[in-house]
Amino acid sequence: MNAKHRRTLEAIFARPVLSDIRWAEIEALMVALGAERSEGRGSRVRFLLNGAEAVFHRPHPRPETNKGAVVSVREFLKIAGIEP
Repeated sequence: MNAKHRRTLEAIFARPVLSDIRWAEIEALMVALGAERSEGRGSRVRFLLNGAEAVFHRPHPRPETNKGAVVSVREFLKIAGIEP
């Protein structure tokens, strides 16, 4: 995991919840952590990490992830045993 991935991880766990995290950075972090990524229908993307599985919708038309999705990503990472 490089410095950019580390900053993204810290942003995901920041309080209050941030709403300006780019989805591409979250996907890159997941891959760097060793998650398996698979495409679903439409904007869905599925991640499998350390036995935990989650399905997220890519944001559109803007590239930033909303607060609710950031909280969901945070919970998924906690279940997978990942914390900053």
